Amino acid sequence: MANIGKQTIKFKKNISILETASIVGPKEGDGPLKNYFDIVLEDIMAGENTWEKAESIIVRKSLELATKKAKLAMTDIDYIIAGDLLNQNTGSTFGIRDLHRPFIGIFSACSAMGLSMGLGATFLESNFAKNVLASSSSHFCAAEKQFRFPLELGSQRPPTSTTTVTGCGVALLSNDNSDLPKIKAITTGKIVDMGITDPFNMGAAMAPAALDTIITHFNDLNIEPDYYDLIITGDLGHIGSEIILTLSKKEGYLLKNYKDCGILIYDKDTQDTHSGGSGCACAGTTFAGYLYKKMIEKEIKKLLFVPTGALLSPLSVLQKESIPGIAHAVAIEI
Repeated sequence: MANIGKQTIKFKKNISILETASIVGPKEGDGPLKNYFDIVLEDIMAGENTWEKAESIIVRKSLELATKKAKLAMTDIDYIIAGDLLNQNTGSTFGIRDLHRPFIGIFSACSAMGLSMGLGATFLESNFAKNVLASSSSHFCAAEKQFRFPLELGSQRPPTSTTTVTGCGVALLSNDNSDLPKIKAITTGKIVDMGITDPFNMGAAMAPAALDTIITHFNDLNIEPDYYDLIITGDLGHIGSEIILTLSKKEGYLLKNYKDCGILIYDKDTQDTHSGGSGCACAGTTFAGYLYKKMIEKEIKKLLFVPTGALLSPLSVLQKESIPGIAHAVAIEI
Protein backbone atom coordinates (compact mmCIF):
# COMPACT_ATOMS: atom_id res chain seq x y z
CA MET A 1 0.00 0.00 0.00
CA ALA A 2 1.29 3.43 -0.88
CA ASN A 3 0.00 6.93 -0.33
CA ILE A 4 0.00 8.72 -3.66
CA GLY A 5 -0.35 12.47 -3.88
CA LYS A 6 -2.84 14.26 -1.65
CA GLN A 7 -5.69 11.83 -1.05
CA THR A 8 -5.06 8.56 -2.88
CA ILE A 9 -4.02 5.09 -1.71
CA LYS A 10 -2.69 2.66 -4.30
CA PHE A 11 -2.91 -1.02 -3.36
CA LYS A 12 -0.18 -3.58 -3.97
CA LYS A 13 -2.17 -6.71 -3.16
CA ASN A 14 -4.98 -8.33 -5.10
CA ILE A 15 -8.08 -6.80 -3.55
CA SER A 16 -10.73 -8.77 -5.41
CA ILE A 17 -14.45 -8.19 -5.53
CA LEU A 18 -15.34 -11.84 -5.01
CA GLU A 19 -19.10 -11.44 -5.35
CA THR A 20 -21.88 -8.90 -5.14
CA ALA A 21 -25.55 -8.91 -4.20
CA SER A 22 -28.34 -6.46 -4.96
CA ILE A 23 -31.91 -6.32 -3.74
CA VAL A 24 -34.21 -3.51 -4.89
CA GLY A 25 -37.78 -2.35 -4.54
CA PRO A 26 -40.60 -2.54 -7.10
CA LYS A 27 -39.90 0.86 -8.70
CA GLU A 28 -36.23 0.02 -9.29
CA GLY A 29 -37.37 -3.35 -10.66
CA ASP A 30 -39.41 -1.50 -13.29
CA GLY A 31 -36.40 0.54 -14.40
CA PRO A 32 -33.82 0.02 -17.14
CA LEU A 33 -31.50 -2.09 -14.94
CA LYS A 34 -34.16 -4.56 -13.76
CA ASN A 35 -32.45 -7.60 -15.29
CA TYR A 36 -29.21 -6.95 -13.41
CA PHE A 37 -30.53 -7.11 -9.84
CA ASP A 38 -30.53 -10.35 -7.87
CA ILE A 39 -33.91 -9.82 -6.25
CA VAL A 40 -36.73 -7.39 -7.02
CA LEU A 41 -39.20 -7.06 -4.16
CA GLU A 42 -42.90 -7.13 -4.96
CA ASP A 43 -43.66 -5.34 -1.69
CA ILE A 44 -41.76 -2.20 -0.69
CA MET A 45 -42.52 -3.13 2.94
CA ALA A 46 -40.62 -6.44 2.54
CA GLY A 47 -43.26 -8.07 4.73
CA GLU A 48 -42.62 -5.73 7.67
CA ASN A 49 -44.89 -3.18 9.35
CA THR A 50 -42.52 -0.18 9.10
CA TRP A 51 -40.29 1.18 6.36
CA GLU A 52 -37.24 1.18 8.63
CA LYS A 53 -37.72 -2.50 9.49
CA ALA A 54 -38.14 -3.23 5.80
CA GLU A 55 -34.77 -1.64 5.07
CA SER A 56 -33.11 -3.75 7.77
CA ILE A 57 -34.58 -6.94 6.28
CA ILE A 58 -33.25 -5.93 2.85
CA VAL A 59 -29.79 -5.31 4.37
CA ARG A 60 -29.64 -8.70 6.11
CA LYS A 61 -30.84 -10.63 3.07
CA SER A 62 -28.37 -8.83 0.78
CA LEU A 63 -25.41 -9.57 3.06
CA GLU A 64 -26.43 -13.21 3.38
CA LEU A 65 -26.94 -13.50 -0.38
CA ALA A 66 -23.49 -12.12 -1.25
CA THR A 67 -21.88 -14.51 1.22
CA LYS A 68 -23.85 -17.47 -0.13
CA LYS A 69 -23.01 -16.61 -3.75
CA ALA A 70 -19.32 -16.61 -2.83
CA LYS A 71 -19.76 -20.08 -1.23
CA LEU A 72 -18.67 -18.73 2.14
CA ALA A 73 -20.24 -18.95 5.57
CA MET A 74 -21.01 -15.83 7.57
CA THR A 75 -18.31 -16.96 10.02
CA ASP A 76 -15.78 -16.51 7.20
CA ILE A 77 -16.51 -12.76 7.15
CA ASP A 78 -14.05 -10.74 9.22
CA TYR A 79 -15.84 -7.38 9.03
CA ILE A 80 -19.08 -5.92 7.78
CA ILE A 81 -18.78 -2.25 6.83
CA ALA A 82 -22.12 -0.64 6.09
CA GLY A 83 -23.91 2.68 5.96
CA ASP A 84 -27.36 4.09 5.28
CA LEU A 85 -29.30 7.34 5.58
CA LEU A 86 -31.21 6.79 8.80
CA ASN A 87 -30.36 8.22 12.20
CA GLN A 88 -27.79 6.07 14.05
CA ASN A 89 -27.45 3.83 10.96
CA THR A 90 -30.72 2.19 11.93
CA GLY A 91 -31.16 0.32 8.65
CA SER A 92 -27.74 -1.31 8.81
CA THR A 93 -27.58 -1.83 12.58
CA PHE A 94 -30.77 -3.82 12.94
CA GLY A 95 -30.14 -5.74 9.73
CA ILE A 96 -26.73 -6.85 10.94
CA ARG A 97 -27.33 -7.43 14.67
CA ASP A 98 -28.24 -11.13 14.28
CA LEU A 99 -25.30 -11.93 11.96
CA HIS A 100 -22.82 -11.82 14.86
CA ARG A 101 -19.92 -10.42 12.86
CA PRO A 102 -17.68 -7.43 13.66
CA PHE A 103 -19.51 -4.36 12.38
CA ILE A 104 -18.21 -0.95 11.37
CA GLY A 105 -21.06 1.46 10.84
CA ILE A 106 -20.26 4.45 8.65
CA PHE A 107 -22.01 7.63 7.64
CA SER A 108 -21.10 9.28 4.38
CA ALA A 109 -24.61 9.93 3.09
CA CYS A 110 -25.11 8.57 -0.43
CA SER A 111 -21.35 8.08 -0.92
CA ALA A 112 -21.42 5.25 1.67
CA MET A 113 -20.71 2.50 -0.87
CA GLY A 114 -17.48 4.17 -1.94
CA LEU A 115 -16.33 4.65 1.65
CA SER A 116 -17.25 1.11 2.74
CA MET A 117 -15.41 -0.42 -0.22
CA GLY A 118 -12.39 1.83 0.37
CA LEU A 119 -12.18 0.95 4.05
CA GLY A 120 -12.66 -2.73 3.29
CA ALA A 121 -9.85 -2.69 0.73
CA THR A 122 -7.56 -0.99 3.26
CA PHE A 123 -8.28 -3.70 5.84
CA LEU A 124 -7.41 -6.39 3.30
CA GLU A 125 -4.25 -4.63 2.14
CA SER A 126 -3.07 -4.31 5.74
CA ASN A 127 -3.65 -8.02 6.53
CA PHE A 128 -6.28 -7.20 9.13
CA ALA A 129 -8.92 -9.18 7.26
CA LYS A 130 -9.39 -11.84 4.59
CA ASN A 131 -13.05 -11.28 3.72
CA VAL A 132 -15.01 -8.05 4.12
CA LEU A 133 -18.61 -7.25 3.26
CA ALA A 134 -19.06 -3.65 2.08
CA SER A 135 -22.64 -2.44 1.93
CA SER A 136 -24.94 0.55 1.54
CA SER A 137 -28.72 0.77 1.71
CA SER A 138 -31.66 3.17 1.63
CA HIS A 139 -35.45 3.13 1.50
CA PHE A 140 -37.55 5.69 -0.33
CA CYS A 141 -40.32 5.98 2.26
CA ALA A 142 -38.01 6.09 5.29
CA ALA A 143 -35.74 8.70 3.69
CA GLU A 144 -38.68 10.88 2.61
CA LYS A 145 -40.03 10.87 6.17
CA GLN A 146 -36.67 11.75 7.69
CA PHE A 147 -35.30 14.29 5.22
CA ARG A 148 -38.30 15.78 3.45
CA PHE A 149 -42.00 15.27 4.25
CA PRO A 150 -44.04 12.22 5.28
CA LEU A 151 -45.64 10.66 2.23
CA GLU A 152 -49.09 11.06 3.77
CA LEU A 153 -48.86 14.82 3.25
CA GLY A 154 -48.79 14.35 -0.52
CA SER A 155 -46.30 17.21 -0.91
CA GLN A 156 -45.20 18.10 -4.41
CA ARG A 157 -41.51 17.84 -5.22
CA PRO A 158 -39.73 20.26 -7.57
CA PRO A 159 -38.13 19.03 -10.82
CA THR A 160 -34.64 19.30 -9.28
CA SER A 161 -35.45 16.71 -6.61
CA THR A 162 -34.36 13.09 -6.85
CA THR A 163 -36.02 9.81 -5.85
CA THR A 164 -34.39 7.76 -3.10
CA VAL A 165 -33.63 4.23 -4.28
CA THR A 166 -35.07 1.41 -2.19
CA GLY A 167 -32.58 -1.41 -1.87
CA CYS A 168 -29.18 -2.60 -0.73
CA GLY A 169 -25.96 -3.23 -2.62
CA VAL A 170 -23.19 -5.45 -1.25
CA ALA A 171 -19.64 -6.17 -2.44
CA LEU A 172 -17.71 -9.04 -0.90
CA LEU A 173 -14.02 -8.08 -0.92
CA SER A 174 -11.29 -10.68 -0.54
CA ASN A 175 -7.60 -11.37 -1.15
CA ASP A 176 -7.99 -13.53 -4.22
CA ASN A 177 -5.77 -14.17 -7.23
CA SER A 178 -8.45 -15.20 -9.69
CA ASP A 179 -9.51 -13.17 -12.73
CA LEU A 180 -12.01 -10.97 -10.92
CA PRO A 181 -12.40 -7.18 -10.72
CA LYS A 182 -9.71 -5.73 -8.45
CA ILE A 183 -9.72 -2.53 -6.43
CA LYS A 184 -6.50 -0.84 -7.52
CA ALA A 185 -6.74 2.50 -5.72
CA ILE A 186 -9.04 4.74 -3.71
CA THR A 187 -9.24 8.50 -3.45
CA THR A 188 -10.93 9.60 -0.25
CA GLY A 189 -12.90 12.78 -0.80
CA LYS A 190 -12.88 15.94 1.25
CA ILE A 191 -15.84 18.13 2.09
CA VAL A 192 -16.67 20.74 -0.54
CA ASP A 193 -19.39 23.24 0.35
CA MET A 194 -20.53 25.74 -2.26
CA GLY A 195 -23.31 27.17 -0.11
CA ILE A 196 -26.24 25.27 -1.63
CA THR A 197 -29.15 25.28 0.83
CA ASP A 198 -31.98 23.65 -1.15
CA PRO A 199 -32.53 20.05 0.08
CA PHE A 200 -34.49 19.41 -3.11
CA ASN A 201 -31.44 20.10 -5.27
CA MET A 202 -28.76 17.87 -3.84
CA GLY A 203 -27.24 17.16 -7.24
CA ALA A 204 -26.04 20.76 -7.30
CA ALA A 205 -24.64 20.42 -3.79
CA MET A 206 -22.69 17.24 -4.58
CA ALA A 207 -21.39 17.96 -8.10
CA PRO A 208 -18.44 20.22 -7.04
CA ALA A 209 -17.30 17.63 -4.47
CA ALA A 210 -17.47 14.87 -7.07
CA LEU A 211 -15.37 16.85 -9.52
CA ASP A 212 -12.86 17.74 -6.79
CA THR A 213 -12.34 14.05 -5.98
CA ILE A 214 -12.14 13.03 -9.64
CA ILE A 215 -9.56 15.70 -10.52
CA THR A 216 -7.55 14.88 -7.38
CA HIS A 217 -7.57 11.22 -8.44
CA PHE A 218 -6.25 12.13 -11.89
CA ASN A 219 -3.52 14.35 -10.45
CA ASP A 220 -2.47 11.96 -7.68
CA LEU A 221 -2.04 9.07 -10.13
CA ASN A 222 -0.88 11.23 -13.06
CA ILE A 223 -3.52 9.86 -15.43
CA GLU A 224 -6.01 11.33 -17.89
CA PRO A 225 -9.79 10.79 -17.96
CA ASP A 226 -9.59 8.46 -20.96
CA TYR A 227 -7.57 5.97 -18.87
CA TYR A 228 -10.94 4.66 -17.72
CA ASP A 229 -13.61 3.01 -19.83
CA LEU A 230 -16.20 4.56 -17.55
CA ILE A 231 -16.25 7.26 -14.87
CA ILE A 232 -19.52 7.06 -12.97
CA THR A 233 -20.82 9.15 -10.09
CA GLY A 234 -23.28 7.95 -7.49
CA ASP A 235 -26.42 10.06 -7.61
CA LEU A 236 -25.95 13.50 -9.08
CA GLY A 237 -28.98 12.89 -11.27
CA HIS A 238 -29.74 14.88 -14.41
CA ILE A 239 -29.20 18.31 -12.84
CA GLY A 240 -25.97 17.44 -11.02
CA SER A 241 -24.56 15.61 -14.05
CA GLU A 242 -25.04 18.69 -16.23
CA ILE A 243 -23.25 20.75 -13.59
CA ILE A 244 -20.24 18.43 -13.27
CA LEU A 245 -19.79 18.28 -17.05
CA THR A 246 -19.93 22.07 -17.26
CA LEU A 247 -17.48 22.53 -14.37
CA SER A 248 -15.08 19.87 -15.70
CA LYS A 249 -14.79 21.70 -19.04
CA LYS A 250 -13.91 24.90 -17.20
CA GLU A 251 -11.16 22.96 -15.40
CA GLY A 252 -9.83 21.62 -18.69
CA TYR A 253 -11.19 18.09 -18.45
CA LEU A 254 -13.46 16.56 -21.08
CA LEU A 255 -15.30 13.65 -19.46
CA LYS A 256 -16.50 11.83 -22.57
CA ASN A 257 -16.72 8.53 -20.66
CA TYR A 258 -18.93 9.88 -17.86
CA LYS A 259 -22.26 8.56 -16.54
CA ASP A 260 -24.28 8.71 -13.32
CA CYS A 261 -25.96 5.88 -11.40
CA GLY A 262 -28.92 8.13 -10.62
CA ILE A 263 -29.62 8.52 -14.32
CA LEU A 264 -29.13 4.85 -15.22
CA ILE A 265 -31.37 3.31 -12.56
CA TYR A 266 -34.65 4.98 -13.58
CA ASP A 267 -36.38 5.86 -16.85
CA LYS A 268 -36.94 9.60 -16.63
CA ASP A 269 -39.70 9.61 -19.25
CA THR A 270 -41.86 6.82 -17.83
CA GLN A 271 -41.13 6.62 -14.09
CA ASP A 272 -41.68 10.18 -12.83
CA THR A 273 -38.48 10.28 -10.79
CA HIS A 274 -37.75 13.95 -11.56
CA SER A 275 -33.96 14.46 -11.64
CA GLY A 276 -33.18 10.76 -11.18
CA GLY A 277 -32.20 8.37 -8.41
CA SER A 278 -30.45 9.07 -5.12
CA GLY A 279 -29.82 7.44 -1.74
CA CYS A 280 -27.11 5.10 -0.51
CA ALA A 281 -28.66 2.24 -2.49
CA CYS A 282 -28.44 4.16 -5.76
CA ALA A 283 -24.69 3.70 -6.22
CA GLY A 284 -24.71 0.48 -4.16
CA THR A 285 -27.24 -1.46 -6.20
CA THR A 286 -26.11 -0.04 -9.55
CA PHE A 287 -22.58 -1.22 -8.83
CA ALA A 288 -23.52 -4.58 -7.29
CA GLY A 289 -25.99 -5.28 -10.06
CA TYR A 290 -25.18 -3.58 -13.33
CA LEU A 291 -21.56 -2.41 -13.15
CA TYR A 292 -20.08 -5.54 -11.58
CA LYS A 293 -21.72 -7.77 -14.18
CA LYS A 294 -20.45 -5.53 -16.97
CA MET A 295 -16.94 -5.91 -15.56
CA ILE A 296 -17.27 -9.69 -15.28
CA GLU A 297 -18.35 -9.72 -18.93
CA LYS A 298 -15.36 -7.42 -19.62
CA GLU A 299 -17.48 -4.81 -21.33
CA ILE A 300 -15.98 -2.47 -18.76
CA LYS A 301 -12.34 -3.17 -17.90
CA LYS A 302 -11.34 0.01 -16.09
CA LEU A 303 -13.91 1.71 -13.91
CA LEU A 304 -13.72 4.81 -11.72
CA PHE A 305 -16.64 4.44 -9.32
CA VAL A 306 -17.38 7.71 -7.50
CA PRO A 307 -20.35 7.53 -5.08
CA THR A 308 -21.48 11.00 -4.03
CA GLY A 309 -22.99 12.26 -0.78
CA ALA A 310 -24.84 15.30 0.53
CA LEU A 311 -23.94 15.69 4.20
CA LEU A 312 -27.13 17.27 5.45
CA SER A 313 -29.44 16.25 8.28
CA PRO A 314 -32.85 17.41 9.55
CA LEU A 315 -30.98 19.24 12.30
CA SER A 316 -28.65 21.10 9.94
CA VAL A 317 -31.55 22.13 7.71
CA LEU A 318 -33.48 23.51 10.70
CA GLN A 319 -30.38 25.49 11.68
CA LYS A 320 -30.32 27.03 8.18
CA GLU A 321 -26.99 25.40 7.37
CA SER A 322 -25.74 24.78 3.84
CA ILE A 323 -25.39 21.30 2.32
CA PRO A 324 -21.77 20.07 2.27
CA GLY A 325 -20.88 17.54 -0.42
CA ILE A 326 -18.41 14.68 -0.50
CA ALA A 327 -17.41 11.92 -2.94
CA HIS A 328 -15.13 8.90 -2.67
CA ALA A 329 -13.48 7.35 -5.73
CA VAL A 330 -12.76 3.63 -6.11
CA ALA A 331 -10.62 2.57 -9.07
CA ILE A 332 -11.53 -0.95 -10.22
CA GLU A 333 -9.92 -2.96 -13.01
CA ILE A 334 -10.20 -6.42 -14.51
